[in-house]
Amino acid sequence: MCLGIPGRITRIVNTQEKRAEVDINGVRREVNVACIVDKDHPMEQCVDEWVLVHVGFAMSRISEEEARLTLEVLTELGEAQLEMDRIRESRLAESAG
Repeated sequence: MCLGIPGRITRIVNTQEKRAEVDINGVRREVNVACIVDKDHPMEQCVDEWVLVHVGFAMSRISEEEARLTLEVLTELGEAQLEMDRIRESRLAESAG
């Protein structure tokens, strides 16, 4: 399953290498933005834009609303996974005891 994480481009790091810094939920990292720039949308216009990041690449531009909704869903999925892990651990403890 491929999963894109929303992030906001905060600055251009290297125009020749098409690298920018992205803030992903408070964590900043460098990503390649080659997939989202072209002659009609140069790198300089990408600052403050929201993108979906997957394995170090900004795969597509998205709206701020799409980013917010996606982050909410990912948070809910993470919370659901934590609860499933707790249930699994509880069952293992009951069967061992």
